[in-house]
Amino acid sequence: MELGKASWDKRDCRKGKPVKEIQKILFPIDFSEKIDALLPWVATLVEKFGATLHVIFVTPDLADFTAFHAPAGNIQQFQEQALQAAKEKMAGVSKEVFKDFPKVATHVTVGSPAEKIVEFAKQEHIDLIIMGTHGRKGLERTIFGSVCDKVVRNAPCPVLTINPFQK
Repeated sequence: MELGKASWDKRDCRKGKPVKEIQKILFPIDFSEKIDALLPWVATLVEKFGATLHVIFVTPDLADFTAFHAPAGNIQQFQEQALQAAKEKMAGVSKEVFKDFPKVATHVTVGSPAEKIVEFAKQEHIDLIIMGTHGRKGLERTIFGSVCDKVVRNAPCPVLTINPFQK
């Protein structure tokens, strides 16, 4: 392939044919209010492509927090309660927020949010990830990092990032 030569025919775009099909969209959520600012984007793209929407929530793995020095049984029990609570919250959000989406699947898992989002995208052959930026700055960002940045760097597909705090 020559440098500067496109591997697709530009005429397909002018004829209204999509160059890339988007059949699966992944929407990671954190149950915050910012979901309302992201929904118009998600709904538009899901409708435009007739895609299946996969909504995922990742609850942190509490075993990673070794500074607690709590007996493993207590942490495991609390982890199970947190996972069950997250599944119940997801069921409620799904019925309330995603009820008008024709093809939606919800998922709740445990682990590092960025790693689990990327892993899910790879396993499910996701075509596009849509996620909000958290808006952390300064020391908070240095300490906690950015899930969004990690996903953008490691995702197997394009990632559309939206700042939910911008009007």
